[in-house]
Amino acid sequence: MNAPTDLLDCIEIETASNPTHAVIWLHGLGADGNDFAPIVPELDLPAGLGVRFVFPNAPVQRVTINNGMAMRSWYDILVMDLVRVEDAKGIRASEAAIHKLIARENARGVPTSNIVLAGFSQGCAMTLHTGLRLQDKLAGMMGLSGYLPLLDSAEAERAPANQRTPIFLAHGLYDPVVSLPRAEASRAELERLGYDVRWHTYPMPHSVCAEEVADISRFLNQVLV
Repeated sequence: MNAPTDLLDCIEIETASNPTHAVIWLHGLGADGNDFAPIVPELDLPAGLGVRFVFPNAPVQRVTINNGMAMRSWYDILVMDLVRVEDAKGIRASEAAIHKLIARENARGVPTSNIVLAGFSQGCAMTLHTGLRLQDKLAGMMGLSGYLPLLDSAEAERAPANQRTPIFLAHGLYDPVVSLPRAEASRAELERLGYDVRWHTYPMPHSVCAEEVADISRFLNQVLV
């Protein structure tokens, strides 16, 4: 693929010169690329392993459940239960934008097999949606405090490339934003489809905790090294 020119704005952190691996990490609703950048030093990756962390900024758009307020969002959220009515057009537009970020890493010498796609909340939803449909194998997927959108179409639309790709899923037991049953339904569907799901729960709300960061570190060290 040719390197795309109409890319999302991104914050980038490189752990060493000439990175050979990448983590594309998608933020949640109303946040931005700065949200998870401070976590990089806590991940305890091997010295000398060149990883480019890419934290893209989602487009600014109006979000229905937030009274139409404009904020950074990967897609519109139309109802409080997240899935009864979904913004399929917006989800697929963000999927295309993520493909372009992956293509840029390929153009910079990082093969897709050395890329982890990660995200929190809405970013988790985009990670799972995009990763299942991607035609090239990823090193891993990491979904934090989110869910699988367009769940009913996943089986028909998934590509075989990432059938065996490890999927790290983490969720707070007391999450008031994306309910635990919603996350568990996503996990169950992924497992029904035969994916390698690594499931973790923590005594927290819609957030990230130290124990989770330690588990993320272990996962990245497994799939990137």
